[in-house]
Amino acid sequence: MLRIRVPNGLLFSHQLRTISDIAEEFGRGQADITVRHNFQLHWITAEALPLIFERLWSARLTTMSACGDDARNITGCPLAGLDAEEICDASPLVLRSTDLLVGNPEFYNLPRKYKISITGCRSWCCYPEINDVALTATSRRADGVVVETGFSLRVAGALSAKPFLARKLNVFVGWNQVTDVILGITRIFRDSGVLREHRERARMKYLFKRHGWTEERFQEELESRLGYSLDPAEPEEAPGDVFRDHVGVHRQRQDGYCYVGASVLRGRVSAAQLRSAADLADRYASGELRTTTMQNLVIVNVPERNTAAFSRDLDTAGLPVEASSFRRGAIACTGTEFCRLAITEVKGFSRWLVEELDARLPGFDQHLKLNITGCPNSCGQHWIADIGIEGKKVKVDGKFEDAYYFCVGGSVGKFASIARPVGYRCRAAEVPAAIERLLRRYLEMREPGEGLRPFLARHSNEEVRFWLAGAEVEEAQRDPPKGRAAVES
Repeated sequence: MLRIRVPNGLLFSHQLRTISDIAEEFGRGQADITVRHNFQLHWITAEALPLIFERLWSARLTTMSACGDDARNITGCPLAGLDAEEICDASPLVLRSTDLLVGNPEFYNLPRKYKISITGCRSWCCYPEINDVALTATSRRADGVVVETGFSLRVAGALSAKPFLARKLNVFVGWNQVTDVILGITRIFRDSGVLREHRERARMKYLFKRHGWTEERFQEELESRLGYSLDPAEPEEAPGDVFRDHVGVHRQRQDGYCYVGASVLRGRVSAAQLRSAADLADRYASGELRTTTMQNLVIVNVPERNTAAFSRDLDTAGLPVEASSFRRGAIACTGTEFCRLAITEVKGFSRWLVEELDARLPGFDQHLKLNITGCPNSCGQHWIADIGIEGKKVKVDGKFEDAYYFCVGGSVGKFASIARPVGYRCRAAEVPAAIERLLRRYLEMREPGEGLRPFLARHSNEEVRFWLAGAEVEEAQRDPPKGRAAVES
């Protein structure tokens, strides 16, 4: 596997063609968009690497620090600089922080992987709650007037087998303090001896979960590294239940221009589709594209007059702009196709699942995050999904079959919470019927204007399990997690 780093998801058409050409020649004609903006290619031989690296470097692309015990790709809002509602364009901070960390020997051989997000958008589409370091834009006001734009700071978020939502510190980080703060926290992580005692407990969240750290202690340690105190936090408004996939046609802040988001089901895209997207971006727009943390592709700076024709051509290329709630909301990890730690096949299953749900519940238009992960390590982020399913195995007639365990009610933003296991597990073949039963009960019983998240929150595990199974069933226990995640979570 080869992972190509795409900071903030920012791409030019010539770079996408380079990725397409490499996928065509060396990766059996396919690529995956990851939940950290990156591209993953598979079937890469060692002999091909020198030529691949040369082509990537020529296009100003790199694989450096996209895997391993280092700072992974820094995520941000893919609409940075374009979103009319954003607080600020934070992408320069993403790029500056990337320059400081990637290739810097001071920050290699960290205790384990290390994830950062920096966003100036209001929807927090890069999920700050599940990053080791997360900066979300906010404003300092005087007499109701904005006098300074800065950031709130959260630390130690992570999912995997033992999820932990990032803790907010009581600080306001000024624009010119952001890189100092990132370097300071990175040094705290690097120098933490207790996080090197056991690899399965080497993420920053374990400072809080296992070693007794508090937000106050973390802030004290950070400020001692900085050599100065940070100002107290300013109020901020966390986003509510909103789609964060950027699919569809939407106006930009630049008058007369739109961005067009194409739905890439489970993140799997062919080399031909990548080439088509690059060509269409040149033909109809400025040749600029963005990848998203929901595994989709966005083309930006499309003149409003071109959007209809552009959308039709994207649809012809198999990258639809209009997509169902199931297609829009689905996230899928790599699965057994390529991941040695996975328990179930995921990419093909997720496509079949979405097609089944579209056929069973046509016209379903409610907000839905449907996340599918092939093992307890949560690279498919099932812990923050409305409906999250985790890969298992069950024995049927003496043979093991793929199965999934259900968690519901996860969320980020204003209602941030970890999805709760409901004690239901079924064979993979039975998953569409189970979800259909649950969603039909939601449609029948919801209160006026009630979304799926609050509906699930006010019903017990026993009720949800009954709806999923269609009958009274004994509570199933989650299997204990084994191994460590090799792909992105």
